[in-house]
Amino acid sequence: MKQSLWQKHIAITQEHGSWVFLFSPLLIGLFAGARWTAASGWLIVAALAVFLFRQPLTVIVKVWSKRRGPQDLAPACFWSAFYGLLALIGLAGLWWEGQAQLAILALPGLPVFVWYLYLVARRAERRQLGVEIVASGVLALAAPAAYWIGRGTPDPMGWWLWALAWFQSAASIVYAGLRLEQRPWKTLPSVRQRLRVAARALAYTWFNLVAVTALVLTGVLPTLLPLPFLLQAAETVYGTLRPAAGVKPTRIGVRQLIVSTLFTVLFIVAWRLSADAS
Repeated sequence: MKQSLWQKHIAITQEHGSWVFLFSPLLIGLFAGARWTAASGWLIVAALAVFLFRQPLTVIVKVWSKRRGPQDLAPACFWSAFYGLLALIGLAGLWWEGQAQLAILALPGLPVFVWYLYLVARRAERRQLGVEIVASGVLALAAPAAYWIGRGTPDPMGWWLWALAWFQSAASIVYAGLRLEQRPWKTLPSVRQRLRVAARALAYTWFNLVAVTALVLTGVLPTLLPLPFLLQAAETVYGTLRPAAGVKPTRIGVRQLIVSTLFTVLFIVAWRLSADAS
């Protein structure tokens, strides 16, 4: 039976909230670097291709493990090849612009990707916060890559950008898990019980805020940088005291996307204002 190669669920990831874990670090690095070049464009191409490559390859593994029918194999192979070629084109562009060394940053993603595909083959990839947090750390490497291109040198500040982007993503993932855990609640528990359930999410966001504030006070990070982390910490407190009982997952995801987008904008503005002031 003939089938179109364009299958949206194969060509494009269906985890809509995952886009922010790529674009937030990438945009932060691009704007913090303050200078966009042709290499910046090639980095965007390569990063986007690698990000999209996961979905069709995941489908291939699902076909192999009998989780999907054989009719999905041809489209999955096509889009895997397409994104693989696009990633190679992006890497070739970086090499042409003298930034081939940035390909090293992709290496940590290989074992994480293999780990994820192993879980897919065993039908155990859902609600794996550990994998998601580690994977968000790999995606956060887009921040130093973009920053170094803009700066024209591997400035150590790029590693701080990576850590900040990763810690924010990790806190966001844990918080999303909390909101989904609250959904089945039929009655609202006591405030004490809500705080107990939210302890991990609160620990992540408030640790980030306190750590960034301390680094600002010691002169390591720009002055205004605690502001975006304060937003995320305040959102976690709100989500703790106002549980998402009975709220649809789509609504939770949209709110998460809005908060993450505001975080990214605030981060960029805070960084640029601090840089201009200095």
